Amino acid sequence: MSVIKKVCIFVPKIKNMETNELLKQKVGELVSKDYRTATVFKKYGIDFCCGGGKSIEDACKKNGVNPDELVQELKKIENASNSTSHNYDEWSLSFLADYIENTHHRYVEENIPILLEFSQKVAKVHGNSNPEVIKINDLFQDCVDELVPHMKKEELILFPYIRNLEKAKKNGEQAPLAPFGTVNNPINMMLHEHEFVGKKFEEIELLSNHYIPPTHACNTYRVLYAKLKEFHEDLLLHIHLENNILFPKAIALES
Repeated sequence: MSVIKKVCIFVPKIKNMETNELLKQKVGELVSKDYRTATVFKKYGIDFCCGGGKSIEDACKKNGVNPDELVQELKKIENASNSTSHNYDEWSLSFLADYIENTHHRYVEENIPILLEFSQKVAKVHGNSNPEVIKINDLFQDCVDELVPHMKKEELILFPYIRNLEKAKKNGEQAPLAPFGTVNNPINMMLHEHEFVGKKFEEIELLSNHYIPPTHACNTYRVLYAKLKEFHEDLLLHIHLENNILFPKAIALES
């Protein structure tokens, strides 16, 4: 039996690094340590994959990027909190709908273009040797095609009705007339679409070996899997808030 020794290398946190120390870090190495930094490098046109061997300082010079500005964004990434300690069940329906839009809908909108670019690139470059990435790209595109109009229907039709429903209840007024008959109708549609996207991501998770990239994967490949995992986790909470809290309470309120 062979014994594999795991070597642990201490990596200081970005926020604890001095600016000069951070600028000396290689772009590709930093992305390997924290995949979220790839979003910052992409924003400034810095290649973190094939050109990842350059120091951050050299990459900034080459791309005409203000290094201090870039460093601040990198530190913000690490300080970002994904806390789920909120007691969502105690929130008003209007506040919960606002939260879903401002947190989860905006997250989806901001990350779709990044994930599409990465998934298409990985499928093109690695598809011959790893055909599963072609299928993953197709599955994610299916999710995008479903999620984009899905969120618009919620923001323009369903959520405004739920807010008006709660407002009428609070003011002792009659429930507003719904163009869709009862709130059950759009909610049933949303539930069906949630199920569709959920199943697609279950397939993506299996095809990606639970988001574990192969040993030969380049940085873009690794970031793609890490971002897909992050997107999936956000989607699970997003769907939970709607399926298990917002929608049942809206149905109860209308009835």
